[in-house]
Amino acid sequence: MHVRPALAAALGAAALLCAAVGPAGADPSETVTVDTAGHLASDGTVTLSGSYRCTAGTGTVFVSSSLSQSDAQVKHGIGGSVAQCDGAEHRWRNTGKADSGALRTGPAHVQATLMELRPSGIAPLPAFHAVTDQDITLDQS
Repeated sequence: MHVRPALAAALGAAALLCAAVGPAGADPSETVTVDTAGHLASDGTVTLSGSYRCTAGTGTVFVSSSLSQSDAQVKHGIGGSVAQCDGAEHRWRNTGKADSGALRTGPAHVQATLMELRPSGIAPLPAFHAVTDQDITLDQS
């Protein structure tokens, strides 16, 4: 298994498991946004993008994204990227593939999460810096 898909799967799973917790106590200057258009390639690869801003953390911080379409309960993890938390605004871009034929062009919903994996005993625990939900349009690329 390639490292990037494994990282995306782990980040997506952590985000989905902990999404109900939200960014409790997060710094209000920490944000994550999603561009209003995503791209769907003919091979099923999805590209999502946006911006983020975060301050220094104690662990590695990631921008993860998930996408849903006709059934809001079915979410597809679309990549994950490492965030640079220096207080400045940065761009993020995640790519990933859903199951064959699972996605189509048109309306979609994206959840982007700015999440830190903080050391805590045996396994790191997720700490949310920012979460956003955005309706988008998936365009053919």
